[in-house]
Amino acid sequence: MRAIFLADAHLRKPGDHNYRMMLDFLDEQCGTTDILVLLGDIFEFWIGKNSVITDYVPLVDALERLHQQGTKLVYVEGNHDFHLGPVFTRRLQCQVFPDGGSIELDGKKVFLAHGDLANPNDLGYRRLRKFFRSSLVRILIRTLPNFLLLRIGARAGYESKKNYRGERARWPTRKVLIPYAEAILATGQQAVVTGHFHQPFHEKLGDGELIALGDWITQFSYAIYEDHAFTLTSYQATTAGGGSTA
Repeated sequence: MRAIFLADAHLRKPGDHNYRMMLDFLDEQCGTTDILVLLGDIFEFWIGKNSVITDYVPLVDALERLHQQGTKLVYVEGNHDFHLGPVFTRRLQCQVFPDGGSIELDGKKVFLAHGDLANPNDLGYRRLRKFFRSSLVRILIRTLPNFLLLRIGARAGYESKKNYRGERARWPTRKVLIPYAEAILATGQQAVVTGHFHQPFHEKLGDGELIALGDWITQFSYAIYEDHAFTLTSYQATTAGGGSTA
């Protein structure tokens, strides 16, 4: 069993460096990876569309090649990409988790979460999240032209980055994620994998473990599950001939 986990690429244009790195990486996984798990915010903005925005055609095509080569696709919706729709569920036969969920790898129970719900104290974000994921917003979004959606996405991305700097100072990543993971592990899960916080680390927690994936913007960090174990590494390190990100 070989599974790959990555999150937070915030892809925009096919010519961008991280976008090109993503396409190269995905092509290398064809025929070698059993499961690819995308833990949200792969796109800078994908909400409620039944068709593919032009800039995202190369990525969807790469995912389709993986699917055709026998890789199972799993997508945990993030705060930049949700209401994914038939492109994923029908064309790519992707298993979609709107709020996270559990899979099994070699009998190991692994809980997948984007991570945006890890902080129980961020009540303002939770209210906003509930609104944007409502059926009303999904219907409204589908009526908007793609160029307007991209403008909205660019503005939302700017505001998200600005707010995130303040949140990071108030709620340090480990102080949020470790109690969150411990609570999930106490329910019988054996590993927790998250994105959202853009800080990669791998922490043993009792008999379980937490894998925070970092991002695919400058770190190109991701996790591999192989030989019954998780490894956190980076594409930069592997393409340079070795090394890992702890």
